Amino acid sequence: MIIRLTTTDVAHGGWCVGRHEDRVVFVSGALPHETVDVEITSQRSKMWYGRTVAIQESSPDRVPHIWPLAEATSVGGVNLGHVSLSAQHQWKASVINTQMRRLAQLDTRVEVEPAPGDQDRRGLRWRTRLDLSVNAQGRLAMNCAHSHDVVAIDGMPLAHEDIISELHHDITRRHPQGTRRYVYASDSGLLVTQETSPAIVREKVATSLGTWSFEVDGWGFFQVHREAPKVLLEAVIDAVGESWDSLLDLYSGVGLLAIPLAEVTGARVTAVEIETRASQLLSRNARTSDVEVRTGDARIAMTAMAPGQYEVVVCDPPRAGLKRESVNQIAGLRPELVVYVACDPASLARDVGFFHSHGYELTRLRAFDLFPMTHHVECVAVLANTTG
Repeated sequence: MIIRLTTTDVAHGGWCVGRHEDRVVFVSGALPHETVDVEITSQRSKMWYGRTVAIQESSPDRVPHIWPLAEATSVGGVNLGHVSLSAQHQWKASVINTQMRRLAQLDTRVEVEPAPGDQDRRGLRWRTRLDLSVNAQGRLAMNCAHSHDVVAIDGMPLAHEDIISELHHDITRRHPQGTRRYVYASDSGLLVTQETSPAIVREKVATSLGTWSFEVDGWGFFQVHREAPKVLLEAVIDAVGESWDSLLDLYSGVGLLAIPLAEVTGARVTAVEIETRASQLLSRNARTSDVEVRTGDARIAMTAMAPGQYEVVVCDPPRAGLKRESVNQIAGLRPELVVYVACDPASLARDVGFFHSHGYELTRLRAFDLFPMTHHVECVAVLANTTG
């Protein structure tokens, strides 16, 4: 079924919103205030979901899609590839502000900051990690959004230029079944590996306060934007300040935040990471720093901690956020300051509301466009204890 409607606003997840009769319609491939023809792809109660198939009246913020294959097939997660960079920043800021108002009852006015170099690169060539599957014909492929369909790719414009160069050689070749990962590590260069062949790479993060090097599992988690480690580390150090005695870092990964924070603030840092391989690398990366590494679930680790033990808690949880139980535990430790790194504005807003109920006030909120051409956005929130 195809309908015509005029979109009114943006919604979390990369959708635009419009109405058709008495139904709310979430539309992909559109911008606010466009009149578009929409193919309805799914229905949930009085909410419909669809994709733009024709544009009747376009927004001045619409640009030619940066990857025609993605526009035609929804492959690669490039769901804002048709939106100008400045409009993408406004889009993401609107989503953050809306989520804060709806879920935390806070009136915020955040602005989304671009990462260094992204304007010159037009929002392209930022991705340092790229996972590709191999289709039945042995060709490199990616999944379509919200689907199990796999499409052979003709490139990937968001990938780091060294990855793109390697892809040019690999796209026309046949490959064995499995998953291939392309990793550009700032201190090791390019790594191409099968999932069954783990390897260690080195990442160097240079900031105005110092330079740190980290060993990272090539198949493990690390920030994917080429500038993200530097941007987030500098933002967190700025949020924390430079004079604390004790700091707890939850969801530490390989130590991107914990190790520099120990050295810059002089604090005794406890770093908690559940993934065994990441925790092992964290211990290796932290061997010359005042960082105590604990391997395990953050919620379990906090049960053995006492109120007042840590002046500052820094956390960088997965996309689902902390949720109520973990917020209750952190608040129960009574830190003076909580610095929360979040990659999902809805999860963050929900958790900020939970913190507010414990007497923590949102004193600062920054947002960074570390995922250009996609709906994702990274935030750093600062919450201060107002209960004394």
